[in-house]
Amino acid sequence: MTTDEFIIREATAADMDGISRVRTSVRENLLTVAQLAERGITNASVAASLLTHRRGWVAQRGREIVAFSMADRRDGSLFALFVLPGYEGRGLGSRLLELAVQWLWDNGTEIAWLTTGPGTRAAGFYARRNWIEAGAHSTGDIRFELRRPPGRA
Repeated sequence: MTTDEFIIREATAADMDGISRVRTSVRENLLTVAQLAERGITNASVAASLLTHRRGWVAQRGREIVAFSMADRRDGSLFALFVLPGYEGRGLGSRLLELAVQWLWDNGTEIAWLTTGPGTRAAGFYARRNWIEAGAHSTGDIRFELRRPPGRA
């Protein structure tokens, strides 16, 4: 199965249930709906943010959302990138990351950043894509950064 067998498109408010299902079904950085709500992350808050300062993308197979990414232009962050365990290793994360980063560059971000747990598969994923460790985040996660390439809009 390749990324050609999936539809990759911009996320909408109608996708929130599928996005939430992916987010609460991952192997690493797993949070429950209640834990996300404690952080102010709900379907309603994320849907509202897509209308203002965030953009998201989903990978869909049939009617099922199997992966998603989100970026925030206010602070240049990759807010989220998650893939259902049964769909890992098929290039979906890479494609969704590319879309999010390009959108950040298009919105004037000079240094994109994200956080993830130390020693995780996710940390290796970002390191292999030239994201640089920039120290510990206040949450105990690692902060990764990616500078906009010269001459890239």
